[in-house]
Amino acid sequence: MNETLSRRGALGLGAAATLAVGAARAAVAADPVAIVSTWDFGRAANEAALARLKAGGTVLDAVEAGAKVPEADPTNHSVGYGGYPDRDGHVTLDAIIMDEDGRVGAVAALEDVVHAISVARLVMEKTPHTLLVGEGATRFALAQGMQRTKLLTPEAEKAWREWLKTAHYQPVANIENRLPGPPGSSLNHDTIGILARGLDGHLAAACTTSGMAFKMRGRVGDSPQAGSGLFLEKGVGAAASTGVGEEVTRIAGTARVVASMRAGLSPQAACEEAVKHIARLRGEAIKGMQVGFLALGHDGTVGAYALLPGFTYAVTRHSGAAEVLPSASLFAQPG
Repeated sequence: MNETLSRRGALGLGAAATLAVGAARAAVAADPVAIVSTWDFGRAANEAALARLKAGGTVLDAVEAGAKVPEADPTNHSVGYGGYPDRDGHVTLDAIIMDEDGRVGAVAALEDVVHAISVARLVMEKTPHTLLVGEGATRFALAQGMQRTKLLTPEAEKAWREWLKTAHYQPVANIENRLPGPPGSSLNHDTIGILARGLDGHLAAACTTSGMAFKMRGRVGDSPQAGSGLFLEKGVGAAASTGVGEEVTRIAGTARVVASMRAGLSPQAACEEAVKHIARLRGEAIKGMQVGFLALGHDGTVGAYALLPGFTYAVTRHSGAAEVLPSASLFAQPG
């Protein structure tokens, strides 16, 4: 009798658990993910992106609107206006935007224009090219009516001059790690990537950055390179990267993440595979460096993973519900 009741109880618990899982899935389906972005400041970007969607904009409009928020924030020293300069004191910007129809536009080493992401979209929509760089990118932006703006703020200039007192002018790839603050802090990460999914399932993605603080003049990282800093494929999903761009570029990181998703891995497993591949490939060479990936599946599932603790990402649902989450990491601490 007791055994029968016990079995019935177990069956009841199992049924309850199944119902709970089903209810959770139904709740997620009822309020799907709209936008995900890298780092804590991605939450404000997500809010702007969602507002654009709710106003009738496309997902492409949404990711552009989201990216423009940190670009215009002078207190954000890794993106746009107020970004830290290169070693020569010039603020240079990189950005890329993509949609699921295979369209892409990007700029690299852009100067004197705040909204690099909007210039990237103009490259996509107004030219036969996918990437414009340096003086050519700036001239194109100004010809399209963009306003010329001095990007170096007094605060960023002060930080640069302090750095000059002890800096050696040599190509150190992870110079950002010499800034004060632990790996993953606001002084070390250098990119915002934004991935959006409309209620109709359409995807778009954007990425914008001022790159490594005090980088060599002319340095371009992974961010504006399709397949490195950002990638998107219709029916599969999208991915963005952050951290030391050279390490992402070595493996065409976001293309790898999306390829893994195409092969059947979840966004989470795909991000983990890419990070672990970097660790296997580079070994001691990446000691103390941060690299992270964020992915959004075509079905609205999300994944994130990093080499080191400290990488966070913002998730915003179509209802407006939002949260900032810590990413899991391969290593427990630097070193």
